[in-house]
Amino acid sequence: MGRDYLLSNIWGYDYDPGSNIVDVHVRHLRIKLCGRRLETIRGLGYRLS
Repeated sequence: MGRDYLLSNIWGYDYDPGSNIVDVHVRHLRIKLCGRRLETIRGLGYRLS
């Protein structure tokens, strides 16, 4: 799932390149997941590994 998908399908936003809502939530997930890693795959989205 990429940023565009998350913005439009989860938050219902039209694409706004200035929006950082996805970054904020990904950061919170990374903190909560501690031992597990949430990777950013450039051009594709995110992966839990």
